[in-house]
Formats: sequence, C-alpha cells, structure tokens
Amino acid sequence: MQVATLTQKGQATIPVKIRKVLHLQRGDKIAFDVKDDTVTIRKLESFDYEYHQHLSKTVSEWDGKEDNEAYNDL
Repeated sequence: MQVATLTQKGQATIPVKIRKVLHLQRGDKIAFDVKDDTVTIRKLESFDYEYHQHLSKTVSEWDGKEDNEAYNDL
C-alpha cells in the first residue's frame, strides 16, 4: 500500500512507485474513478482527454440540476 498526506489545500503527492507504474510525467492528466467508497486513479491518455472535452460540449443540454438528480441512482 502506498500512502500520501493530504495538505490543507486538499492536495496530495502521488508516490514515486505509483508514478512509475502509471508512467506519469509532469503535465500528464489523471482521472479519478469513484465507485462506492473506492477511488481508482489512472493515467488519462491525451486522446481520451480531448475526446471527453469535446464530448462534454455536445451533451450540455443534459447538465441541469434536475437531470443530475434523475440520473443520480444509475
């Protein structure tokens, strides 16, 4: 198990072993996937990041408070 300490600003340093396993370098994007009480961290490839950035602009009509509440339990 790798451990990091959360700062007052809510930041944490990713341990060296984790950075090496994920081949993380300065400027890389990382994604946090949350399921129940478990968080998974993964390197986000540039194609994935750009795709999701563009995709999020096309589905903004479903980004309202009512929509979030309706789909919250899915």
